[in-house]
Amino acid sequence: MPGTERIADAFASHGKAAALMPYLMGGFPDLDGSRAIGEAYAEAGADLVELGVPFSDPLADGPVIRLAGERALAAGMRTQACLDCLAETRAKVDVPLIPMTYASILEAYGYERFRDDAVKAGATSFIVADLPLESAPDLPRVQLVAPTTPDERIRLAAERTDGWLYLVSLTGTTGARDSVSGQLGGLVERSRSVTDLPLLAGFGISTPEQAAGAAELADGIVVGSRAVEVAQSEGPSGLERYVKVLRAAVDDLAPSRAG
Repeated sequence: MPGTERIADAFASHGKAAALMPYLMGGFPDLDGSRAIGEAYAEAGADLVELGVPFSDPLADGPVIRLAGERALAAGMRTQACLDCLAETRAKVDVPLIPMTYASILEAYGYERFRDDAVKAGATSFIVADLPLESAPDLPRVQLVAPTTPDERIRLAAERTDGWLYLVSLTGTTGARDSVSGQLGGLVERSRSVTDLPLLAGFGISTPEQAAGAAELADGIVVGSRAVEVAQSEGPSGLERYVKVLRAAVDDLAPSRAG
C-alpha cells in the first residue's frame, strides 16, 4: 500500500474516536528492545508509530527523549543502523512507520539518499523537526505547527504536509506535563479553519486522562516521553499494557463523537 494510502487508512474511523501514535527511539533501550517495542505498539492498537533517529543535539526534545538518544548513540546507533531497525520493524508490523529526525542528519546522509533508503526500509512518511517549509520539497514529510505559528504559515504547512498536521500543543520541548496544554484548543481551531486534514496533537501528553482530553480536540495524539520512560522501566510488555490503556481512554470517546 502506498504511503499516502497507509496514512489515510490509519486515520479512517474503524470505530475509533481518534488515532494513536506512540514514539520509540531507535536503538533504545537497545537494538533488540526497540524492535520489540514496535511490535508491542502494533499489538496494543497503535495506528501509527514514530521512530526517532538518535541525534546529538535534538533541540525539540526534552530530557527523557534526549537521554534515550544519548544512550542509543553511545551504544553505536547511527543512521544506517536506525534504517536497519526500521526495516526489521516493518517486517513485523503493518502500521505506518514514520521516522522523526533533524536536518543535520539528512544533510550528512544526503536528503535524497535518506528518503530513498528509508522508503525502501518501510518508512511511510517523515518528520523533520527543524526543517523549514521551503526546504527539501522532494522529501514527503509531515509539517509541524505550534501555538506561535501564524495563521498563514499554518495554511502553507497544510498545503505542503504529507497527509496530516502535527500540532505541537505547547511552547517548549517534549516531556510529560500535569495537564493538556491550554494552548491546544486555539491551535486546533486555527488549523481547522484552513484545512480538513487530520490533526495529531503531541508534546506533554502522558496519562489516559490527558490522551482523552487531547483527543476530544484533535483527530489523534502522539505520546513520546512517557512511552520512553515506560520502555526503560517496564520493557515491551509494560509498553503494550500502557498503550492499551491509552487506546481504551481514547476509544471511550467514540460514542459521544458518533452522537
